[in-house]
Formats: sequence, structure tokens, C-alpha cells
Amino acid sequence: MNTIGRKDKVNLPDLALKNIDAKIDTGAYGCTLHCHSIELISRDGKDILAFKVLDPTHSLYEDKVFYFEEFSDKLVKNSGGQTEHRYTINTPMIIFGKRRNIDFSLTNRKKMKYPILLGREFLTGRFIVDVTLKDLSYKDKKHKK
Repeated sequence: MNTIGRKDKVNLPDLALKNIDAKIDTGAYGCTLHCHSIELISRDGKDILAFKVLDPTHSLYEDKVFYFEEFSDKLVKNSGGQTEHRYTINTPMIIFGKRRNIDFSLTNRKKMKYPILLGREFLTGRFIVDVTLKDLSYKDKKHKK
């Protein structure tokens, strides 16, 4: 098992995101991605999920709409303990040089420090969390160059 710190930088290649900050959160079950303008649209009679990643205040924001034909929706308990409806997508994420398909629920995290949250569903069986450390995957990637 790898050790991971309290935060790191990850890549989401299908969403054109590189070295984006992710908070490691053992108190959260799932993984979450900061998005806005999240909506269902109909194309040729089929539901399509449309959204923009991040928001205009973020330095990596590109004002691009992403479309997913495959998605799910579920009820999630947010950090305030409230239940909310969220859409979930499955997309590749690269961390520690490994590419894994991850389920991300989409929500507006504008008020949060980190645009990505990685929870227990992703961490269990893969990582030991050491909260005194940070950016281990990112430092490892830079060291290998």
C-alpha cells in the first residue's frame, strides 16, 4: 500500500485537468468534483449530462462544457449533514502514476478550498493516510522527470 498525505495533485485527462488539488478525506465516503452549470439535456431523445468543471474564479477554469451519456444519480449527505441529489460520472484519474476509473459526484465546491475530494471508497485497500504529509504523488512525479 502507498502512503498518501492530507492533499495531493491529480490528473483527470478526460476533463483536461492536470495537477489539480485534491483533499484526502477519510471522513467522506465517495469522491467529489467541483463543477457548475450541471444540467440534464435531451439529445435525440436521450438524456445527456452537461456541466462545466471548476468555476470562473479558479486558475485552471476553461469555460468548456463536458457531456456525458453515461452517468447516474444518487442522494448524498453533504458536509453539512444535509441530503442532496447529485449526478455521478466515471472518469479516469491519474495519481502515483496509475490510471484508475473513479466515480465522482458533481457538486459546486466553490466555497471549499479543494476542488476535488477523495474519500474512503477510493482510499480503502490502496492507501494509508499520513496527515503530516502532502503532495506525495506530485513530488514523486516531479522527481521522476
